[in-house]
This record gives sequence, structure tokens and C-alpha cells, in this order.
Amino acid sequence: MTTRMAAAAAAGVLLVAVALAGVARGEDPYVFFEWKVTYGTKTLLDAPQKVILINGEFPGPRINCSSNNNIVVNVFNELDEPLLFTWNGMQHRKNSWQDGLAGTQCPIAPGTNYTYKWQPKDQIGSFFYFPSLRMHRAAGGYGGISVVSRLLIPVPFDPPADDHMVLIGDWYTKDHAAMAKMLDAGKSFGRPQGVVINGKSGKDAADPPMFTVEAGKTYRFRVCNAGIKASLNFRIQGHDMKLVEMEGSHTLQDMYDSLDVHVGHCFSVLVDADQKPGDYYMVASTRFIHEAKTVSAVIRYAGSSTPPSPNVPEPPAGWAWSINQWRSFRWNLTASAARPNPQGSYHYGQINITRTIKLMVSRGHIDGKLKYGFNGVSHVDADTPLKLAEYFNVTDGVFRYNQMTDVPPAVNGPLHVIPNVITAEFRTFIEVIFENPEKSMDSVHLDGYAFFAVGMGPGKWTAEERKTYNLLDAVSRHSVQVYPRSWTAIMLTFDNAGMWNVRSNIWERHYLGEQLYISVVSPARSLRDEYNMPENALRCGKVVGLPLPPWKTTILNRRYLILLAV
Repeated sequence: MTTRMAAAAAAGVLLVAVALAGVARGEDPYVFFEWKVTYGTKTLLDAPQKVILINGEFPGPRINCSSNNNIVVNVFNELDEPLLFTWNGMQHRKNSWQDGLAGTQCPIAPGTNYTYKWQPKDQIGSFFYFPSLRMHRAAGGYGGISVVSRLLIPVPFDPPADDHMVLIGDWYTKDHAAMAKMLDAGKSFGRPQGVVINGKSGKDAADPPMFTVEAGKTYRFRVCNAGIKASLNFRIQGHDMKLVEMEGSHTLQDMYDSLDVHVGHCFSVLVDADQKPGDYYMVASTRFIHEAKTVSAVIRYAGSSTPPSPNVPEPPAGWAWSINQWRSFRWNLTASAARPNPQGSYHYGQINITRTIKLMVSRGHIDGKLKYGFNGVSHVDADTPLKLAEYFNVTDGVFRYNQMTDVPPAVNGPLHVIPNVITAEFRTFIEVIFENPEKSMDSVHLDGYAFFAVGMGPGKWTAEERKTYNLLDAVSRHSVQVYPRSWTAIMLTFDNAGMWNVRSNIWERHYLGEQLYISVVSPARSLRDEYNMPENALRCGKVVGLPLPPWKTTILNRRYLILLAV
């Protein structure tokens, strides 16, 4: 037996033991996956492309689960580079160890495996995962996550006839490693060459049909923009869409003929198959960039032989339409989400703000190379993941806290390239303002939380803008767009202890430093508030060979004795 086979067998035994122990303790059900991550070749945009496959598939396997299920994913890295996966929108309550970013986890080395274990704790909705290191995301490797409500939790619509995942995104014909080299050299990789839908483009997307429906039935489509740069407009020829869910929140059920889906965002819509039987195009088009690109897939009514009309619906034009659509989105206050109590029972608009953080996008050149950041600080990953350095109390030489201020510098100076970590007091309610002075679109994401996107507008933010906030029914979500030369305001309670990434979803900006980490530490340092480092956690950098901190060792021993008793 090879070393790798022995490791895999040991991992399998460990997983079975974990599952049996979980059943004995009355834990939530377990869902297991084993992924082999490889390179492969697919023809996209009429050219052979090197893509990242999971079990030979692109997109990767869909994770279907219920709220609070224990998700176990054993990842075998068969690439020639280190690898991590992040689970976009999963809050990982008390468990930033599983967030899958360079600031929280050591990478999975080529030829080795690592097992993630996480829960969609008190979450429902539509999400996706993707490889988070370097420019891997540009080569695929992503897939959908759908989390349904537990039994007996009411859902504000009837069960659909079927539930489909639709992953749309821009696509580049450049190799992902070449794209990374361009950025390392201080160059941009420009505009996308096309758009893909569920890993298909051109004729491959339209023939054979991507989905088949039966007349008179209703279908759910979970639509996520898994691309790296372009906002996309999504629409279905001849059919209206009823918006019902957005990134884990039930929304007011308004009808739309098209939806702008920005990078990193996910929507759920219900579509009635109420038209004349035939074939109809499902369309995704780029927004806000020159030389618009479009992809079309086909929805077929069962038994139809009628081709789709060549008159493909055009996307809307302009920024104003998009902003007004965002303003129409509303939280469904009376619907339950993952818990039986109504979403609107949480009155976020009545909570006093304890702190305001204003994050302005910074852009500059260092040694002739393009960099992005927030408030004059461009993030760079450390050799030791920030969470591990904090856990083992070896932050000296790795990072320093709060090198970035809560407001942008009064005078634009040179960017500082350092690991960017700020602190937030546990369980405080904080307002965060994002300002995007650039001419291009931005989309921002916060790991570990859902926030309320309460306002956005043109120009620079001032305190007067608070009068325009939606303090009643803004949708709770994890990503939000920031239009060019505009601002967006969010509010949230920092009640999830851990090390959490704030980042641009525009992957060029993210790669070049437009991200930071927020350290949220519970004063109690209790398992009630945050889990210990997993026993299978990978180690690298300064923490290799270090003993566990004394208080952690004591807690681990207690857990071991409890397991023996079980």
C-alpha cells in the first residue's frame, strides 16, 4: 500500500469514526464527499482550455444539503500547485478554520489531501464554492451549494417541480497561470473573452437543451455569478421570474423580466412553464463593459421540437436601471428562514451603531506594478496563515493589528503592502461604508456573516446619507455591489468569533490587494463562542512543530474523555 493510499484509508476510518460518534451524540446528519481535483481540457469559446475539474467535472459536484447538516469534503489535490476551497456565503459559525483562504488555512500541497468539515448552521439558500488561491478561480473548479430548510420549517412558496443550479460567469481564454504572471508583472489581463453557463459556451450551451420542463409546472432556478470580473444580466426568453431568495434570505416575491447578477452574488427565482410549448433561450450578458458578451442555453418544454425564436431579449442599458432594481429588493419580514421565527423579528434598524468603518478603494503603483487596497493598505498574504499565528500567539513577524485606520487617509500617499488585519469587538453593531472611486464596477464580500445592505448612492458618503437608509427590510446577504464613483453602506453585528476576510469579488482587485481580515475574538475564549483548531489542521510557516496553547490542550483533553465515554 502506498503512503497516499494509507493516508486515504486512515482518513476514511477517521470519517466513519466521526460519523458514528456524531450519531451517538445526536448530532445533525452527515453528508460526505470525496473530490479528486485535476486539470483537464474543455473546449470553451471555440478553443481548447485547461480547466480545473472535480471528479472529472466542470462545474464541480453540487452540494445539496439541509440546514445544520455536517458537510465533510475530502479534497485530493492532484494539481501541480497548492490548493484551497472557500465556500462563498457559508458563515461557518464559530469555525473560521474551514473558511479555506490563505489567511485562515495552510494550503493543500500537491499530491496530498485534506478533509473539510463544516455546517450551514442556521442557514438556507443558494451559494457556491470555488478554489481561492492564485488565479485558480479563472480556471473553473467551482460548483453550487443549495441549502434547504429542515422539515417542519415553513417555506413561503410551494415546492417546485425541480430545483436547478445555474452558474454563470465571464471567461478568459488565457491560462490561469499566465493571468497570475501578468498581474505579478503589474499588468491587467483586460476584459473577458466570453461568458459561460454551467461550464458551457457557444453551441455547446444551446445543444442539447440544458433543462427540460413540463407545461403547467413551476421550477426553481438558483442563479450565481461565479465569474471574476463582469456583472451579468440574466433573463429567460418569454418568461417572467419571481424572485424568492437571495444569498440565504427569503425576499418579497416580485416579478422581473431580467436580473442583474453581480460577481459573487446568488439569486433564486421561480419560473412558471406557462408559455406555448417550444424551446426558449436562457441568456446571460455582460453589463457595464465595452464589447458586451453573451451566452445562451436552451430550456425545452417536454416533447417540443420547435426551435427557439432568434429574437433574443436584449439586456437593459445604463447604471440607473441597475440601481433602481437593487432598491426594489426587499426582505420578506413574515417568512421564516432557517429557524421558525420570522426573519423580520430581528429589528436591525433599531440597534445603535457602535462604530463606523469607512473603506475607500485605493489604487496605485509600487515599483511600477499595479496594486489595490483599502484606505492606503494593500493586503499581502503571509507565509503563516493569520488565524494560525493568532491562535498560537506568534503574530510577531507575521502581522500587526490595526495598521489601517477606520477612515481613509486625508491625503493620498503611497500604498503600504502588508498583511491587513483589523479587530472588531465581539458582538458590537458596526456600520461599514465602501467607497469605490474607480471607473469600474466593484463587488464586495464578507466571510463569516450576513449583513444588511442599507444604502448606496453616487459620489462620496457623508453622515447625511444615513437619512436615506432602509432600516426596515433591507435584504440580509453576504455580497453587495459598489457602483463606479459611488458608495454602499452595510450594517451587521460581529457576533461570530474568528478571522474573517473582507474582499473584492473582482478577482484581479482581490489578487492585487483589495482585501483585509477582521479578527473577532470572544473575551471568554470559550467553545461556546469559537471552536478549537481542528485536529487535522495543516501546519505551515511559524507554527510547524509548536505545542498547542495550554488552555487549548486542556479543552482538547476534556473532549477526548467525552468521546471515550461515548
